[in-house]
Amino acid sequence: MIPRYTLPEMSDLFTDQARYATWARVEILATEAQVRLGHVPQDALRDIRAARVPRAERVAEFEKERDHEVLSFLAAYCEDMPESSARWVHLGMTSYDLVDTALGHTLARATDLLTAAGRRLRGVLVGRALEHWDTLMIGRTHGVHAEPTTFGHKLAVHAFAVDRSLRRLAAAREAVAVGTVSGSVGTYALIDPFVESHVCQALGLGVEPAPSQVVARDRHAQLLQAVAALGACVEQIALELRLLQRTEVAEVEEGRSSAYQGSSAMPHKRNPTTSERLCGLARLLRTYATAALENVALWHERDLAHQSVERVILPDSLCVGHFQATRAADLVAGLRVHPDRMRAAVDRTGGLVHSSAVLFDLLGEGAERERAYRSAQAAANRTATTGRPFADTLAEEGITLREELRPERFLTHHDVVRRRLEKLDERED
Repeated sequence: MIPRYTLPEMSDLFTDQARYATWARVEILATEAQVRLGHVPQDALRDIRAARVPRAERVAEFEKERDHEVLSFLAAYCEDMPESSARWVHLGMTSYDLVDTALGHTLARATDLLTAAGRRLRGVLVGRALEHWDTLMIGRTHGVHAEPTTFGHKLAVHAFAVDRSLRRLAAAREAVAVGTVSGSVGTYALIDPFVESHVCQALGLGVEPAPSQVVARDRHAQLLQAVAALGACVEQIALELRLLQRTEVAEVEEGRSSAYQGSSAMPHKRNPTTSERLCGLARLLRTYATAALENVALWHERDLAHQSVERVILPDSLCVGHFQATRAADLVAGLRVHPDRMRAAVDRTGGLVHSSAVLFDLLGEGAERERAYRSAQAAANRTATTGRPFADTLAEEGITLREELRPERFLTHHDVVRRRLEKLDERED
């Protein structure tokens, strides 16, 4: 992923140097197990532990001669060891015992970072939802005024969506945090299963129960679908805030630094650029999730068609998802809210937003539904056409209001949602 949409704590996990460091760790752990089994001398383990992780540049030099990254890594890793020790490195293993086990460890760490960013986003949403629980605003369906709600309720919807995404990420982490050290077609023909158990336990990984030669790729597809789902939840937040920032609405505004400049030509512009960027990144995440599904089906025990795809989509998905969740939390935390504009929008249509309450009261008084609906609708149409107050046009239809048209009436049972939100804020993951 390009640096613009990457945070260093995530991107550092996916550098070539980080990958080779993890590979070296797997090789050391495998040798430890072989020593315990009596297959490798203790002196060899000492030399293998003491060997430096090869520089990525050195591996690349070897790869020009070998055209095989794992063999090139092993050559670079072993070049300073005594031959008597180097001969025991990678004993009984195949390339993807190393690659996939190390990958499972890296993906678990990356998912933990993404989860932490998602938890922060959820916490910011809950906090601001409670802050604005009573901030009255208009609800919109189909982009059109519906009934009153509050800005806090709107943010609560997004908080629960992010919470569901965190649960999906937890399941996906369990799925990808596995390894296999089982040999060329996964039958443990030349390696004792104890080696796999020792390596995976030390790395905090589960074991692929029926390995072929690789870890099953539906696991990685599950992770990228979970990342894409979180991205879609962020997109929903960002899209909502974009719509609320339109000039004719202007109910919220992204926080701005003193350096902000919205347009190269129009100095007055204050564009929702952060929200727009978050929406765009969600499109990438969905594309990566589709590519991960394409990687599930491999020929027989394995082929190499998935590898080139994964080198792009796995680091990019996690880097983008992490960046997106982090910036979304920043956006919500710094959002400027305009309650006066929100209340003005509730009142803008002269009371039309109360039509459902009027109909409800008429039905409660025994009116026939179709007639009551048509009478209320006729009054609403006149208000929409003439701009006269809804209460006046209702009177012309012979409808007497049971009580004053107050938007707070729609929030009578609103605290039931608040209590659910407070429980969400208190829950430990």
